[in-house]
Amino acid sequence: MDKKAAGLTRRQLLGTAATAGIAAAGSAQSPARAAEPIRIGFAMSLTGPGAGAGKMMLVGREIWKDEINAKGGLLGRPVQFVYYDDQSNPGNVPGLYAKLIDLDRVDLLCSSFGTNQIAPAMPIVMAKNMVYMGLFGTGVNDTFRYDRYFQILPNGPEGNRSLSLGFFEAARTINPVPRTVALAGEDTEFGQNVLAGARANVARLGLQVVYDRNFPASTVDHTPVVRAIQSARPDLVFVASYPVGSVGMVRAINETGFTPQIFGGAMIGLSFTAIKAQLGPLLNGIVINENYVPEPSMKFPGIDVFLEQYQSRAKAAGTDPLGFWSPFAYAELQILGQAVTAVGAIDQARIADYMHRTSFRTIVGDVKFGPDGEWEKSRILFVQYRDIRGDDVGQFRQPGKAVILYPPALKTGDLIHPFTRARTQ
Repeated sequence: MDKKAAGLTRRQLLGTAATAGIAAAGSAQSPARAAEPIRIGFAMSLTGPGAGAGKMMLVGREIWKDEINAKGGLLGRPVQFVYYDDQSNPGNVPGLYAKLIDLDRVDLLCSSFGTNQIAPAMPIVMAKNMVYMGLFGTGVNDTFRYDRYFQILPNGPEGNRSLSLGFFEAARTINPVPRTVALAGEDTEFGQNVLAGARANVARLGLQVVYDRNFPASTVDHTPVVRAIQSARPDLVFVASYPVGSVGMVRAINETGFTPQIFGGAMIGLSFTAIKAQLGPLLNGIVINENYVPEPSMKFPGIDVFLEQYQSRAKAAGTDPLGFWSPFAYAELQILGQAVTAVGAIDQARIADYMHRTSFRTIVGDVKFGPDGEWEKSRILFVQYRDIRGDDVGQFRQPGKAVILYPPALKTGDLIHPFTRARTQ
């Protein structure tokens, strides 16, 4: 369904859905196309500050849909998407999922992008006992404990700790070992969840916290935040932020000339190509979490072919030209599709049971879920940006621009420190 459907009336929605169903079912000769579609519903941030990620993830999902339909669909039925623009507003999410379930009567559910957009739908989904595939959530199921929730971001059993663990493990390689840390995060569900995990990692490592504050997501000028951190004189600075805050903090640390031993964190947005091109060399030396980078250790079967397809569609879709997060949107549907095929029916209980006990082969590697729906083993990458020159996005297709520091199994280089030295590498 076209994203414009978000503003239609009930009668218009029913008419649009009926028309789409007729078009999908009546225009081809194969049994799969003649059957009633399997409808996968979701919200996605297609406008607002989350649109950069949302559009990228939508393309990843559409590549899977087109491929599966070219092979005859699922269970001999074509796959159809029903989705709405949540406008990057968590407040819109519950109503959209109620509409997807009660009005559109979708067969399967996926989430919008990110913690802030995933969590608001949980009570709605749980009330209907549906499987819910989460797209890049952190700590969402810590409170709900819903046994039909599954999440494709490789946080693992560490949960909230995973998005800071690699940062602090990399810091431990410095000699002498850093002793003080500043923690700064946006005052959102994501920022609060990530900083809660960071505090646990800091306590385990025995670091002294000299600054620990949230800043409003609406902050425009981040210079006062950085100056307050600078006055505390930390060895390490860890930031948890969404794109606007991430860009603001990077610019502020460069403008103030603040040079801790390590600067970085869970800074969503810095991995988006438009932001990389915007910031260019200002990224050098920063240590952040990533999910895919074109390093030699990340050559999973099918990943290169997928990225070629994504990048061929990106310009027309008006989205990120590299799309290094989009493989996870494709992979989550690989998993859901494999589960439906194995079960042989749209049976929410049986699909969830199968997903809990099965290891899935995907383009982002093998995925096995633990009891809480997170990956059984964490695989969050922490990388250090290096040798970034100018604003040419083509350079980010090359290995060596985002060197993997953690986890050890995928490591492609050692940490360069302090931050002043790392910025010149």
